[in-house]
Amino acid sequence: MPRPRIIAHRGASGYEYENSRAAFRRAVTLDADGVELDVHATQDGAIVVHHDAEVPGYGPIALLTRDELRQARIGNGETLPLLQDVLELVGDFDVWVEVKGLLPAQHGALLAVLDAGPSPDRYAVHSLDHRIVRRLGEERPALRRGILLSAYLEDPVAALQAVGATTLWQEWQLVDQELVERVHEAGACIIAWTVNEIGDLERLVRLGVDGLCGNYPDRIRVALAARDSAAIRALG
Repeated sequence: MPRPRIIAHRGASGYEYENSRAAFRRAVTLDADGVELDVHATQDGAIVVHHDAEVPGYGPIALLTRDELRQARIGNGETLPLLQDVLELVGDFDVWVEVKGLLPAQHGALLAVLDAGPSPDRYAVHSLDHRIVRRLGEERPALRRGILLSAYLEDPVAALQAVGATTLWQEWQLVDQELVERVHEAGACIIAWTVNEIGDLERLVRLGVDGLCGNYPDRIRVALAARDSAAIRALG
């Protein structure tokens, strides 16, 4: 069984402030396979890495300019990063970009940043707003795309196919063997989010998910090591 990808949720956010440069640096040092992050577009089309639609003390990102937000400080005192900053920082890493809000006129700005990064073939987008996923796919069919779900749909494969996505991001509590098998039978991948406890991680590894997204990437590696040890004991 292939090893699930180790994905640091908003960077190694269990150790450093989420979506900060420090969190992404820590993810690299903890040997994750990649990072997941959140983006919004500013009024003038800059792509900002931040979870919420507003920055405390500054206001809604969509109503502010790049220069205005360049002055903003996040919870650990760092300046607010742009997507291009993070791509340069993590280098040859997988990057899963959760698009929180993006107008059709801003698609080109996001795609341009991804194209200019050091490893464009290792980037993918996903969103709770499946319309964004569909629109980005129409503009860039080769772009890897996923959908986020926090509910167990009757037909999750149909939801993927409706917008041309190939990766299901499913809230971890709702991942079971049937779901994993249905997604794999459709030729798609499944990533469980956001899972942090060793026992839960080990269960999901046994189910055969393709990726594990958590705040502590080193814990995911421990869970994978436990699986490998069990496999060796079974052979011996």
